[in-house]
Amino acid sequence: MTKQEKVQFVIDTLENIYPDTLIPLDHKDPYTLLIAVLMSAQSTDARVNTITPILFKKADNPYDMIKLTVEEIRDIIRPVGLSPMKSKGIHGLSKILIEKHNGEVPKTYEDLEELPAVGHKTAAVVLSQAFGIPAFPVDTHIHRLMYRWNLTNGKNVVQTEKDAKRLFPEELWNKLHLQIIYYGREYSPARGWNLENDIITKTIGRKSVIADFLKK
Repeated sequence: MTKQEKVQFVIDTLENIYPDTLIPLDHKDPYTLLIAVLMSAQSTDARVNTITPILFKKADNPYDMIKLTVEEIRDIIRPVGLSPMKSKGIHGLSKILIEKHNGEVPKTYEDLEELPAVGHKTAAVVLSQAFGIPAFPVDTHIHRLMYRWNLTNGKNVVQTEKDAKRLFPEELWNKLHLQIIYYGREYSPARGWNLENDIITKTIGRKSVIADFLKK
């Protein structure tokens, strides 16, 4: 297969398995999505979805959020991990949204990445999932799969994102990054991976990755 045929195989296979992609983090607007994505760092979406209802019952907008202290936020979100950093980030970014953006979540990488505790990946998720702006957020699943599929050299997430944007059509980015995440969780996990269940890697995967699996 040529590189383009491999890319098309990935697109077609994922569309067949996941024709409908729901956003895995529960939210109702750009602000609640931003907070949920920030909380999901080094945690699971499922765990975040158990904590956000408790937090959002008290504060689901920046104006109510800054009425809580950092300590009160931390006590609520403690189960998701990294709560000292995340609670400061949630309180701090809520204050900046009010002061600089009329309480609204901005729609550019530059403005989003200026917010405390908001990195490039979080910004990309918000742009794509809240506003429908083409973005390709690269998490650990996408980074792993792009390497397994020999579509990137896997040196770092920055390179993986560049390669993904170069290879896949822009109009598919927002859906495709979710499809890859779902596929990674279900068929191509980091641990307990079985090549026999992973049709994409089995068909187009990096030879060294397949060889290493078969040695086991």
